[in-house]
Amino acid sequence: MTMQSASDRDARARVILITVIGVAVTATLYFVGRAIVNRSIYSSVGLFGQTGVAVLSLKSLLSTVALGLAVVQVVLALWMYGRLPLADRAPKRIGVTHRIVGSVAFVITLPVAIHCAIAYGVQLTDPRVLVHSIAGCFFYGAFVAKVLLVQSKRLPGWTLPVAGGILAVLLLVLWYTSGLYYYNGYSVPI
Repeated sequence: MTMQSASDRDARARVILITVIGVAVTATLYFVGRAIVNRSIYSSVGLFGQTGVAVLSLKSLLSTVALGLAVVQVVLALWMYGRLPLADRAPKRIGVTHRIVGSVAFVITLPVAIHCAIAYGVQLTDPRVLVHSIAGCFFYGAFVAKVLLVQSKRLPGWTLPVAGGILAVLLLVLWYTSGLYYYNGYSVPI
């Protein structure tokens, strides 16, 4: 059996702490969202001047743009980590581009999430809504964790790719259960 170095233990403790913070954000959003359900005002809440079905159209458009930016994020991350087939080493500006694209994608999700939280809260009424609500809570918890991981030094090399992958998958799940649901005539394709 090998002895773990102090820096390995410190890195492990930081990863665990950051994970706990992400889970705490997720749980907070869940419980606040559940409280909102009880006093929900549903479709009377507008978004950028839109109400009713127009809000669904706008939210679907914004979530689709965010998903497209997430795909760009994944490609840029693969390039930065040297995992993009047929690509040379990524220039330094790719890291800056990755951060900018990620920031824009996150900002685009905010009005959608805020509208969902205020208008609907966290609902567990049917499988699609349940998955969407829970994925939304996890998305923002995972985002907080990823931001904290990015700011941490000397962490295992797998942490950022895993955190980024989790965010991308959660955004895909959110889009699948909302944007695609809207574009597919209020039906989730299986």
